[in-house]
Amino acid sequence: MLKLGVIGLSEGNGHPYSWSAIINGDYDEAAMAECGFPVIPAYLRANRDTLGVDDARVTHVWTQDRALSAHVAGASRIDVVCERLEDMLGQVDAVLLARDDPETHVAMARPFIEAGVPIFIDKPLAFSEADLAWFDEQQSRGRFVMSCSALRYSGGVQSARVHLPDLGPVELAVAVGTKSLRTYAIHYLEGLFALLGDPPAVSVRHLGQAGRDVLQIEFATGTLGMVHVFQGIAPAGELNLYGRNGFLKVDHGGTYPMFRASLVEAVRSFRAGRPRLDFAVTRNLMRTLIGARRSLEQGGRAVRLA
Repeated sequence: MLKLGVIGLSEGNGHPYSWSAIINGDYDEAAMAECGFPVIPAYLRANRDTLGVDDARVTHVWTQDRALSAHVAGASRIDVVCERLEDMLGQVDAVLLARDDPETHVAMARPFIEAGVPIFIDKPLAFSEADLAWFDEQQSRGRFVMSCSALRYSGGVQSARVHLPDLGPVELAVAVGTKSLRTYAIHYLEGLFALLGDPPAVSVRHLGQAGRDVLQIEFATGTLGMVHVFQGIAPAGELNLYGRNGFLKVDHGGTYPMFRASLVEAVRSFRAGRPRLDFAVTRNLMRTLIGARRSLEQGGRAVRLA
């Protein structure tokens, strides 16, 4: 049995509850109803028959508040509440860092990475060049670092790839979604990049303003990407591809299936001893996201990506 630790929570993100329940295959319905994220008990209840990841269990939890940690543990059937995140060292086989505030990732991941403990980090991995460079250095030294948006493994993105040859050369790829550049743009970027086969991004330009973020991305393939992230719009995201011979509209297929699929990939990677997702893919995405931030800060100047 693979023993996992989970680290959380960050504001607006209930992943320690949902990820742990999905892996553990069980949860306390009354406690989960009080987690603060109504969508979580709704999709867990609707998918009870597929909860659980074989031979893996979240056994330890730490958050910034012990009472919160205890609530996550009770709701998601986690055995051990840690006083310090470092208390997991020597007790778990791998760690899920389930916070989506990227500026905390280096500090929280460091004890595990330096101890050789594999870690899966919630999206986005980094939002600064310095943090990305640190993670890049760690993985180049053979340390296990894996991070992605679950949208990469959504049923909609996976099944849509079958139809890509029918489009001919893709001229335009468009993604639209809600919330912020810092925490949510990575969803739409990763879904779009994954759908296109993760081509190298050569430049990015921020054409909007904070809260109404519009990103223009040039890919090495010649495809132009447009990603719109607007605070306050309806939450349903969409991905559209326009080729010379046809177009494709992609529905991601729901939150629960893609969360479960991404966690299965993380567990498979832990067992394999290496990330099944090449870090070059994550680096390409993080450079694009960080480049978009730089472009916004520099008044919309196009930023060339290495």
